[in-house]
Amino acid sequence: MAKPVSIEVYNPSGKYRVVSTKSMPGTRWINLLVQQDCRVEICTQKKTILSVEDIIALIGDKCDGVIGQLTEDWGETLFSALSRAGGKAFSNMAVGYNNVDVNAATKYGVAVGNTPGVLTETTAELAASLSLAASRRIVEADEFMRAGLYEGWLPHLYVGNLLKGQTVGVIGAGRIGSAYARMMVEGFKMNLIYFDLYQSTRLEKFVTAYGEFLKANGEQPVTWKRAASMDEVLQQADVISLHPVLDKTTYHLVNKERLSMMKKEAILINCSRGPVIDEAALVEHLKANPMFRVGLDVFEEEPYMKPGLADMKNAVVVPHIASASKWTREGMATLAALNVLGKIKGYPAWADPNRVEPFLNENTQPPAACPSIVNAKALSLPVSKL
Repeated sequence: MAKPVSIEVYNPSGKYRVVSTKSMPGTRWINLLVQQDCRVEICTQKKTILSVEDIIALIGDKCDGVIGQLTEDWGETLFSALSRAGGKAFSNMAVGYNNVDVNAATKYGVAVGNTPGVLTETTAELAASLSLAASRRIVEADEFMRAGLYEGWLPHLYVGNLLKGQTVGVIGAGRIGSAYARMMVEGFKMNLIYFDLYQSTRLEKFVTAYGEFLKANGEQPVTWKRAASMDEVLQQADVISLHPVLDKTTYHLVNKERLSMMKKEAILINCSRGPVIDEAALVEHLKANPMFRVGLDVFEEEPYMKPGLADMKNAVVVPHIASASKWTREGMATLAALNVLGKIKGYPAWADPNRVEPFLNENTQPPAACPSIVNAKALSLPVSKL
């Protein structure tokens, strides 16, 4: 028998039992569940990542829905346990769901939710921050100061790269990739080269219009180019940011061969998924090319880094915080809770999961719909006409 897991309970007499495997930012998500007669149980176990056994203990004999995290292994075992407990809904507090076996969930009739539409600008901002930190060697300089090594200004002290006039490369020009590109083009007057299977017309129009604005004001206009291949981006760009989905075609997208294509002083940014980079090959490339720099928010085998990466002065590494703005994290918690609540209440699926503003407006009640159910079609769930 699984050991009991410590919890915090809201609305103990609630009709529906909803479990959250982690405490989440804000209180609106709790209030929304409680208002709809849910008993909310939040795991307070002092473990960063819960095991399958821990989550089974949380689910117990009766559970209507679970809000989980991307660090958890949601497969056959957990969906079977949730189904036996009468549960019909699970939502990841994340836009990605690589940790979820959606087919297993569908087999047991469990709706799987995620939280798109709320991370775009926040993730793009972190990618831009890492780009700037890497180009201007900010982390190295900060450590130098804190170590008491600064004795005065020197001509060669932590010389980095100027972004203005350079070329920013984007691989994956979806919502986040396009938002990042706009920030870099407008913020630093960079030229753009991008690769995506689909043409990003809105992004192209933005860069064109901004280029015309600069030209009208006597400045050098920015330009854009849609590359014919990813290799073209890697070869031509000074700063490259990765924004693809993770699947078998993008696993180790950046490997030893592709790293060798890049400029010796290029900057590589990854705020997407860790396994799109062959991290061991990256470490070797960083060792061999001290002016090549990276900014990483995600890692191939989180929470671990490949041996040697932590020692690289030309790497800026942060602990998967791309979505870590207060507004975004509270919004993710709200959307995850409303996915579970909506399925419990029999609501339809929202028509456009990327337009979630109505769910996030704290001055009104959210729509009677599930914000984003990834297997809605497989479960034949109706679509909201709101």
